[in-house]
Amino acid sequence: MKKDSVIVLSGGMDSVTLLHQEKERIAVAVSFDYGSNHNAREIECARKQCEILGIDHIVIPLEFMGRYFRSSLLSGADDIPEGNYADENMKSTVVPFRNGIMLSVACGLAESRDLQHVMIANHGGDHAIYPDCRSGFIDAMSLAMREGTYIGVDIIAPFTHITKGEIARIGKELGVDYSITYSCYKGGEHHCGVCGTCVERKEAMTEAGIEDPTIYEK
Repeated sequence: MKKDSVIVLSGGMDSVTLLHQEKERIAVAVSFDYGSNHNAREIECARKQCEILGIDHIVIPLEFMGRYFRSSLLSGADDIPEGNYADENMKSTVVPFRNGIMLSVACGLAESRDLQHVMIANHGGDHAIYPDCRSGFIDAMSLAMREGTYIGVDIIAPFTHITKGEIARIGKELGVDYSITYSCYKGGEHHCGVCGTCVERKEAMTEAGIEDPTIYEK
């Protein structure tokens, strides 16, 4: 199969699953260093996963986001709320227009390398909290990219309408090693176990029938 895609790869469960699912099509994986609490640990997992699969991996700095944008994800572990994503306080973890910025950069990278698609692993569980994970945004952004590039770069986002548990099931079938992924918004050596993304990670593993390899502090 022709390698025709760039993937936005955080190093979390979702994007790593997509990396394995579409490995035959992915020419390059791009991670963004934007100053989040968990960036460094995620990027290291992304690097290791790409090394396992023999996929080119690059890291692009977006330092301005950490400097100028407001989000608890950018302001230290103590500011990260605990509980489920459905809780109102989880909105503080939104990094304004993060996916829009990252997709724009990935689009430029794709056109520069004559690649037709940008892959992203947004999923259905994100929609309530993150506007730039919703299908309306993804469709609009894909249209803008097609209209704004000579080769008509578009977005492939196959997880948009499924849950993290369903993604974990896909990963289980693919044999993804989820011990080489990182999710916790607090960014500690071990997952905290109580922030929204840790709770969601636990639930997804349970739903998929995966023996969770994650070390949780709580």
